[in-house]
Amino acid sequence: MSPKRQSVPDEPITRDELVDVFVGAERPDPSTHLIGTELEKAGAYVPPDGGPPVPVSYEEHVLPVLQSMMDRFGWTPGADRGISGEIIELVRDGASITLEPGGQLELSGAPLHNVHQTCAEFSQHYDELHEVSLPLSLAWMAAGHHPWATRDEINWMPKGRYRVMRGYLPTRGGRALDMMLRTCTVQANFDYASEAQCRERFRIANAMVPVLTALFANSPYLEGRDTGLASIRSQVWLDMDPDRCGIPRFAFEGFSYERYVDWALDVPMFFVKRDGEYHPHHVPFRRYLEEGFTTPDGEHHQATHRDWFLHLSTVFPEIRLKPHIEFRSADAVGSRYVCALPALVKGILYDADATGEAWERLSGPSYEERLELGREAIELGLRSPRLREWARVLLDLARAALDRWDIRDEKGRTEARFIDRLEPLVEQGHSPAHEIVEELGAEPGRGAEGRLAFVRAFHFAGVGGPE
Repeated sequence: MSPKRQSVPDEPITRDELVDVFVGAERPDPSTHLIGTELEKAGAYVPPDGGPPVPVSYEEHVLPVLQSMMDRFGWTPGADRGISGEIIELVRDGASITLEPGGQLELSGAPLHNVHQTCAEFSQHYDELHEVSLPLSLAWMAAGHHPWATRDEINWMPKGRYRVMRGYLPTRGGRALDMMLRTCTVQANFDYASEAQCRERFRIANAMVPVLTALFANSPYLEGRDTGLASIRSQVWLDMDPDRCGIPRFAFEGFSYERYVDWALDVPMFFVKRDGEYHPHHVPFRRYLEEGFTTPDGEHHQATHRDWFLHLSTVFPEIRLKPHIEFRSADAVGSRYVCALPALVKGILYDADATGEAWERLSGPSYEERLELGREAIELGLRSPRLREWARVLLDLARAALDRWDIRDEKGRTEARFIDRLEPLVEQGHSPAHEIVEELGAEPGRGAEGRLAFVRAFHFAGVGGPE
């Protein structure tokens, strides 16, 4: 989701225009700032005869879902197509449904004015996905990392960019294929009015990263066993391409559009896309901007605005400017918690008093200490006393801010209601991962019963939900 969708010209771009992309995303009137939410789910085919669930494949499972969504609910194919012209994207009313490499189904919500609207959008998505999945014997799980499947059991989706990434990313990090095939996240996206406001919001956003990791940690299992970690998904990201991942130092001191552009310019590209084809090209965008690229048929191309937007989507920091502010640190969670992420972040980001006080409370650690807190979140989640304390601070600030905004639903409730479900986690000092382990135990296993237990525990939509 992009809270402010920009028209992207397919024209050559200059160095100065790279920064203009972020200037052009500004919304000077704070009352027009929007919210977007994204959620990825891992799919499984659950045999009606009681056999073991298996990961979905494109032709047998994913394509019928997409076709049913089009036939019954007014979705239409997007412009992006697969390697052989397959449907890999649906669009409707500013929202999209896309495919991650391992068949994870992602809803990228439309840019909306409040959390009531974005949560209603997800309720509608649940209803539609649930309805089309039941006759197909499909289940969709909201977990940060696939709980039972090995990497080899996951089926690749027929998407051109993934073919290039599949070859390149493993040369830059040992867990790259796990990231692509076995992880899922919930993300939230926000606007800014100016460079100064973007600086403030980017800074507090990065300071919130370990807290959000802990609050939404929901991936304790790997191949049927409890790892003892709260978020395997976040651990996977520690063994990814260091050029394009993590938290940049300038997030906390010296941020500017120019600094972000300079950082992104030095990240090697994945590819150049021309006429629907992805050409591998692993040089820093800075070099591509200077030299251009020649396709195998000898045609020379200069960097364009579309190339720059595409490149910005292939850098993976914890907080990304795309050019809106994108929060990427939370594991995928089920319906109980999914709306809490945009609500919590809105309360901090879209209220100047909350932003300032949150930074005052979270400003103490050094850069290295923040990285250590991130590792602590991966291991302990909210069992970390410091992260639990910070979560308490953020929830209180966000609740007060959302009540001040006083945007009410048809029952008279403010947006603060969406963070109510986080309260027991903070009070008891545990993350969603710990709730799941308490329910399933240390080793549900990879057999039919274990897999069905995972489907029930992480259920988002489709067959196999809780009784």
